[in-house]
Amino acid sequence: MKMVLALLLTLVAAPLAAQTALPPAPWADRQIPDAAQERKAKALMETIRCLTCQSQSIADSNASMAGDMRSQIRERIMAGEQPEAIRAWLVSRYGDWVSYEPTAAPILWPLWAAPLVLLGLGLLLMRGQIKRRKSR
Repeated sequence: MKMVLALLLTLVAAPLAAQTALPPAPWADRQIPDAAQERKAKALMETIRCLTCQSQSIADSNASMAGDMRSQIRERIMAGEQPEAIRAWLVSRYGDWVSYEPTAAPILWPLWAAPLVLLGLGLLLMRGQIKRRKSR
């Protein structure tokens, strides 16, 4: 019984001794010395969704995941990568959802067409109702 109690106590206490936070990424909160590169990085960061917060861009978020993503973007910009290539890399890694910019992939065409179709159906129904009222 004492052995089981000691094991349970160890399992409960182990997470308490774990490190809760890693040091921040090197470029998470530091700007790139080159102002033009920093503008490119900032513009891209404002269009990438924070995976933790989900309602903020990584430029606005204080989450550690957002800091890591900001650092990666800055490092890649300093290495000479173009923002669209970085966006493509982020989308391939985290999915379309990570980007605030909507895609025009063929699988999404019904989603884009749905409002127009529903509007057309509504107009047809309204026209039919008006014709019926006039014929009375």
